[in-house]
Amino acid sequence: MPSSQEPRPNSSRRFMWLGLFIVLLFGGYSAGWFWFAGKAESEVRKAIAGVNRDGVSLECANPEIKGFPFRIGLFCDRLDYEDSGRRISASAGSFRTAAQVYQPMHSVLEIDGPLRINAPDLPQLQFDWDLLHASTRIAKPLPERISVETRKLSGQAAFIDGVAKPLFTAEQTQTHLRPNGANIDLAGTFTGLQIDPQAIGGRTLPKLDGSADTSLNNGVALVESRQPVLRGQSGSIRSLTLTTGGTTGVALSGPWSVGDDGLIDADLKVTIQNPRELSRILSQVIPEQSKQFETAFTGLALLGNAPTLPLKIVKGKAMLGFIPLGMVPAVD
Repeated sequence: MPSSQEPRPNSSRRFMWLGLFIVLLFGGYSAGWFWFAGKAESEVRKAIAGVNRDGVSLECANPEIKGFPFRIGLFCDRLDYEDSGRRISASAGSFRTAAQVYQPMHSVLEIDGPLRINAPDLPQLQFDWDLLHASTRIAKPLPERISVETRKLSGQAAFIDGVAKPLFTAEQTQTHLRPNGANIDLAGTFTGLQIDPQAIGGRTLPKLDGSADTSLNNGVALVESRQPVLRGQSGSIRSLTLTTGGTTGVALSGPWSVGDDGLIDADLKVTIQNPRELSRILSQVIPEQSKQFETAFTGLALLGNAPTLPLKIVKGKAMLGFIPLGMVPAVD
């Protein structure tokens, strides 16, 4: 009598073919990753060589592509930049980037401090941090978005005597930049900013928080020209705030422009938050002006706890309401 059972498939053979397929797949992926890494490293060296001309030098010490198997990124032991024509130089610690292989246009990076900057007519500046983290979504002609975050940022300056003096510390900062059509939007925040008394003549300021949301008209063309000149430019301040204690400070908004002569025109609104407390703080910081602060802010307090005044600047001449503030220096 014929058996009712069918012959069983050869399971071991199936596992063998599956294993062989996995090995070939991983081997092909690995070969592709290392081929792309080699090409990326070659492109990095070519790009650096393209920058190193006309007195400009950029060095990425020991460039290497890492991240296998699921990431790919550029690692440098150190970054150095010098523009001998402008007498500008900068250096920083190790530099690391990373992008997921399935999302190569979105890259993150970290830089180790300190960052040292030398420039004409400035002291030697040094900045350090616990963390500097950035991310960008690569596109042409400019990235779709650039975000930079720091934690425990600090700044120092070395003057003629060569001794580094503290400038400030900040608990956290964030900066975000993106093209918006032909314009560029720039927004940012900082918290826990403490300006060192040595940097402001021995005066003591309370800890400050701030935020900004601005737009630069035709900013894309300005960046592409590689000539960061504000003359002839315009933009708008959607919000610019500086506060202490969360309830006391100043907020600013409105359009601005800079003429070809460098003089500023602006039609702004200034909101004073908690004017009585702001008067007390300013009187402590600048005691020689305490009577003037008390007179001015007492009048503002009669308008409420957050009065708003027009701030107009015409050809550099600034007026807060009917009060002349003097000339704003021309900008480059």
